Amino acid sequence: MLADALLILVPLFLGFAIALSHRPLMTLVHYGVEGLVYFILALLGVGLGQMEGLGPQLAAMAVQVGLLVTGLLLVNVVGLWAWHRWQPMVIDTGGQGGVTSYRRLFLAAARPLAAVLGGLLAGWFLLPAWPWVEDLATWSLMLLLFLIGLQLRNAGLSLRRLLLNRQGLGIAVTLAASSLLAGLVLAPLLQVPLFQSLALASGFGWYSLSGIVIGDALGPAWGGVAFLNDVIREIIALALIPVVILRRPAVAIGYGGATAMDFTLPVIRSSGGLDCVPVAIASGFILSFISPVLMGIFLSLGG
Repeated sequence: MLADALLILVPLFLGFAIALSHRPLMTLVHYGVEGLVYFILALLGVGLGQMEGLGPQLAAMAVQVGLLVTGLLLVNVVGLWAWHRWQPMVIDTGGQGGVTSYRRLFLAAARPLAAVLGGLLAGWFLLPAWPWVEDLATWSLMLLLFLIGLQLRNAGLSLRRLLLNRQGLGIAVTLAASSLLAGLVLAPLLQVPLFQSLALASGFGWYSLSGIVIGDALGPAWGGVAFLNDVIREIIALALIPVVILRRPAVAIGYGGATAMDFTLPVIRSSGGLDCVPVAIASGFILSFISPVLMGIFLSLGG
């Protein structure tokens, strides 16, 4: 029953158990993760392009993505606002940094979209149906999760200090709990089993992983839904953070989800100052670690 979950958890924890001190090797791991992400996203696009009845499927996907994005946005913001009211976070507005290049950030967010679109066009117009593509994607995913485990272990962050950061831990738990609540509410609207809806809600903005994990378990259509849901979360976060971070820092940091420790961190730093950085890193790290775990468990229970 839990075999699918173990496929996800074993490589992740195995990678997390290995400590590396060789800097060139970690650089190689970083580039390996980046290359594998784009490779598997392209395979996801190929699967989408080779689906029968692609046009109607895309229309249905647009509705599902709209429901997920809207539902998660509303419930996440309410939950994070409630956390801020209960445990207010005061930041030093005088510690703000330099100017963030939003153009560069939005272009970076467009690259994974381009990988999926390129795969979709290739699968639709050029490539034959290869029966081994799904197996290739599965083994690539296992390798990716192993490398991600290595990255998390060797990021120079103390797990103890991250877990002792009360604001970061509280924001991560609130974002995760409110996302699962949204998944519970959205299940009948999406017309999917409960555990599938909970898995879709467990990406926490990590689009480069959620689309791959969901697509590998449920097929390219649902993988595309998970990917678009989380990439739109990231784009909304980029626009939301500068507007609300000074008055509601928990909302700004939390809504970015797992990306708060990397992709949206420059915006958090430049808009909210240095006080927000350790909170964002703690929250993003915790969400990055539990996201594949929750997705694996829910997908196995739903199977």
